[in-house]
Amino acid sequence: MTEDTRSRKAVAEPPAPNPYRALWALLIGFFMILVDSTIVSVAIPAIMTGLDAGISEVIWVTSSYLLAYAVPLLITGRMGDRFGPRRLYLSGLAVFTVASFACGWAPTIGILIAARAVQGLGASMLTPQTMAIITRTFPPDRRGAAMGLWGSTAGAAILVGPIAGGLLVDTLGWEWIFFVNVPIGMIGFVMALRLVPRLPTRSHRMDLAGVLLSAIGMFCLVFGIEEGENYDWGTITGQITVWRLIGLGLVVMALFVIWQKVNRREPLVPLSLFADRNFSAAGTAITVMGFVTTAMAFPMILYAQTARGLTPTESALLMLPMAVLSGVLAPVVGQYINNHSARPVAVSGFLLLAVSMGLYAYLMQPRFSVLWLLVPSALMGIANAGIWGPLSVSATRNLPPDRAGAGSGVYNTIRQVGAVIGSAGIAVFMQARLTAEMPAMPGGMNMGQVGSSTLPAFLAEPFSRAMSQSTMLIAAICLLGAAAALLLVWRPAPARATAQ
Repeated sequence: MTEDTRSRKAVAEPPAPNPYRALWALLIGFFMILVDSTIVSVAIPAIMTGLDAGISEVIWVTSSYLLAYAVPLLITGRMGDRFGPRRLYLSGLAVFTVASFACGWAPTIGILIAARAVQGLGASMLTPQTMAIITRTFPPDRRGAAMGLWGSTAGAAILVGPIAGGLLVDTLGWEWIFFVNVPIGMIGFVMALRLVPRLPTRSHRMDLAGVLLSAIGMFCLVFGIEEGENYDWGTITGQITVWRLIGLGLVVMALFVIWQKVNRREPLVPLSLFADRNFSAAGTAITVMGFVTTAMAFPMILYAQTARGLTPTESALLMLPMAVLSGVLAPVVGQYINNHSARPVAVSGFLLLAVSMGLYAYLMQPRFSVLWLLVPSALMGIANAGIWGPLSVSATRNLPPDRAGAGSGVYNTIRQVGAVIGSAGIAVFMQARLTAEMPAMPGGMNMGQVGSSTLPAFLAEPFSRAMSQSTMLIAAICLLGAAAALLLVWRPAPARATAQ
C-alpha cells in the first residue's frame, strides 16, 4: 500500500509501537550531516593548499552547502507532508551520499563547491523530516527526551567530526573527509528503510512564487555579503554593485513575506506559525545558534593551525571537552524539560556560550598555552546541551500534526539562514580585522593565501589578534540568543494517546 493511498484512509495509520527505533535510524543521517560540517571546518587549511584556493574561495565550500541547504528547506518540509517524510528522508540521504563521493573526487575548488551544493540539497530533503517524524510520533510529554537524544547526537558529531577529520587529513588526505560519508550513508539508508514508519500524507499546494522569491532573495543577500570584500564593496559587473545586490535581496525577501501574508491558498510559510510565542522565540534563538556554530569554527581552526602550528588532529582535540559534555548532558536536559520550563535552561545556555566565546578570544594569544583552550571548550559543551534540545522542544511543543512538516521546514530554514549569514559575516569580519592588524604583505599578498602554513613569530601575534577580535563578535551575537530565549513560556503539555 502506498503512502498516498494511506492518506486517503479514514483512519490514520497508527505510529510505530516503539518510536525510539525510528528515532535511532533517523539520527544516523542527522549525525552524518553534522559530522560533515565539522570535518570540513578542520580541513579548511588543507583544502586551501590542496586546491590552491584563497580564503574567500574556500569559504564558499561551506557557503554553497549552506545556501543549497537553506533555500529548499521550506518546500522540502511541505513535500514531506505531501509524499511522506520517510520517502523524502531516504531520497535526501541517497543524494547526500552520492554527492559526498563527488566532493572527495573533486579536482578543482569550483567542482568541490558545486558538489557541496548538491550535498546541501540532499541535506535539505533529509533534515525537516527528522523533526517532523519526532513531532508526529512522540507525544508532547515525551518529546523532551527524544529531542535530548537529538541534542546528544549533535554533541557526538561535534566530537567525531573534528577528530576523524583531523586523522583523515593527516593520514589519507582531505578527500577522505567526504569519502567517509559513503559507508555511513549506506548503513543509514538500510536502517531507515527498515525502521522508519510510513506516516499518513496530506495534500499540499506548492507555493512556487514563494520558493522563487525566497531563493532569489537569499542568493542576493549571501552573495553580496560573502563577496563584498573581494569587490572592495564596489562594482561587481556593469551596473550591479555589492550594495545594490544586498538591497535587492532585502527587497525581494520583504516581497516574500508580503506574498506569504496575502496568499490565501497555501503559503510556503504559514505566518500563523509565528502567532505561537514559543515558535517565534525559539526560531529567533535558533537563528542565532546557526550563526554562532558556523562562524566560530573559522577563527578557531585558523588560529590553532596557522598561528600555533597545530596539525588538524591536534586542533580538533581542543574541542574534545565540548563534544563530550554536550553529548553527556543533552539527554539529561531533555528529561528535565519534559516537565519544566525550557526558558531558564536556554537563557543560561546562551549566556554561558557568550562567556566561553569571550574566554576563547582572551586566550587566543601566543603567550598562552593552547591547552588553556580546553577550558572554554568545556563551557561551550555545557552551553550547547542547554540550547539545542530546549529550543527544539519549545518550537514544536504546540504544533498540530498537520503543521509538523511546515513547522519543521520553517524552523530548520531560519536556523540555516543564521548559518549562512554566520559563514558570510565572519568571512567579511575576519578579512577586515586581518587587513587592520597584519602588516602589508610583499607583492600584494593577502592573508587569504596563507593556507596551512605556520606563520613566523612576528606575524603570529597580529594574526592572533585578528582571530581574537573576530571571536568577540560571535560572543556579542550570543547575547541576542539569550534575549530571545527570555521570551519562551511554558505550560504543561497533555500526553497524546496516539501520534499522527
